[in-house]
Amino acid sequence: MLKVVLLQFCATIAATAIAAFFFGHAGAVSAALGGMSCVLPSGLFALRLYLTAQRGGSQHVAVFFVGELFKIASIVGLLVLVGLLYEHVHWGALFLGLIVALKANLFAFLVKT
Repeated sequence: MLKVVLLQFCATIAATAIAAFFFGHAGAVSAALGGMSCVLPSGLFALRLYLTAQRGGSQHVAVFFVGELFKIASIVGLLVLVGLLYEHVHWGALFLGLIVALKANLFAFLVKT
């Protein structure tokens, strides 16, 4: 799971570079904020699942569903904060960074473990 988060981070860097080329500085910052709005909650969720698996027990399913709920809520909350606090947001670049980070999970199956 941590490899998927690393793949999301690398995809966010690529999206930031693309947005910098097409949209300038504000686009690069917006793409980075959009991607990191997905990467940070995913990283915390993966860390929580890892710690739960190390501890053992029968609560893995509950931890997964509650963690997924908090992950989605924190992604939405971070995107709202970006929209409210960053006044030069470029919405196209922000959504580019977010979508690329979210779709990086599809390429996780291509990465050898």
